[in-house]
Amino acid sequence: MTWLAIWLLGVGVTDLLRAVDDSRVRRAAVPVGAVVVVGVGLLAGLTGTADLVTLIASTVPLAAWAALSERSLVRGGGHVEALLTLGVTAVVLVAASGLASPPGGVLADWLAWADLPFGEVSVDRVLLVVGFVVANLATGNVIVRLVLVSVGALRPSSRAPRALETQPSDKLRGGRLLGPMERIFILGLGLAGQITAASIVIAAKGLIRFPELQSARDDDTSIKGDGIDEVTEYFLVGSFVSWLVALGSLALTH
Repeated sequence: MTWLAIWLLGVGVTDLLRAVDDSRVRRAAVPVGAVVVVGVGLLAGLTGTADLVTLIASTVPLAAWAALSERSLVRGGGHVEALLTLGVTAVVLVAASGLASPPGGVLADWLAWADLPFGEVSVDRVLLVVGFVVANLATGNVIVRLVLVSVGALRPSSRAPRALETQPSDKLRGGRLLGPMERIFILGLGLAGQITAASIVIAAKGLIRFPELQSARDDDTSIKGDGIDEVTEYFLVGSFVSWLVALGSLALTH
């Protein structure tokens, strides 16, 4: 799973930079993500031929994921290709993980020196947790938005709504911030063995959002924008996809 962890770390860094409101930073996102993949692999002592070939080759689907997902969110369409690129690459890296060298290198030396309060932890375990944590930030948001666009619950950004119209996300603000916080919270509680507490977080979200959904139903101006049906679909689909991303990450870390 070491290859998967490092690749997810690169993808997560790429998507974090793509979310920055600066064109220069966004243009550098893919090169920086590729450097992270190769650099972390070297720091983890993955210097075998299979390791180097796999890590370098994995930068190609990383760039494809960034390009396809960006095109889908801006223009619409192509969401299946983007999600398949992410999913198939992850499956291939897991399937071939037996060929990876045992991780160690500088990261192992640092872990031994740092004497972290979590007890003795292996390099591959640390990389896997860090990779999924980073991926659950911006990459989780991209996955959620791709699914929302694919089912019509969110419009691509190039199809900007007219002045009197709104996106469903305009009526449920904070999703791009609350989503990553929610996923990290669920992942952290799950890793700590507090699955029941994680389920309470999921239930609490519905209670917190209920007044906003009620407001959308009572909003007379929604006939020119998005009414209760559209907002509810946006909330439910987005929430379930976000939860699946967090729970899937949790399952793979065990």
